[in-house]
Amino acid sequence: MFRRTFWFTTGVAAGVWATTKVNRKLKQLTPESLAATAANKAIEAGHRLKDRAVGFALDVRDNMAQREAELEDALGLNADPELTPPRRLAAIENRNDPRYVETTTYPYNNSYDNRNEDH
Repeated sequence: MFRRTFWFTTGVAAGVWATTKVNRKLKQLTPESLAATAANKAIEAGHRLKDRAVGFALDVRDNMAQREAELEDALGLNADPELTPPRRLAAIENRNDPRYVETTTYPYNNSYDNRNEDH
């Protein structure tokens, strides 16, 4: 009698386990579940790709700064600032340059003074 009860209980347990396993698999294969799984995997892939892109950008920035420092050393731009003359911007006009000196003696006939004729 105990043998029959043991095997009956074992069969019921195996049936419940198999039914549960099959139902879980069927729920995983529903369209909604498949769409959610695909969306989650796409999001994870996007995060991995973003992390790699950020890492690549940081590597590029570090290498760019290193190369810039090498070029500055090669060109002597990192020398002592007290020893090098100050650099001037080309966009700033030097009014003392002979090209900009006016030859007229009339103070109001200067082309630089009459830039805004509305006043």
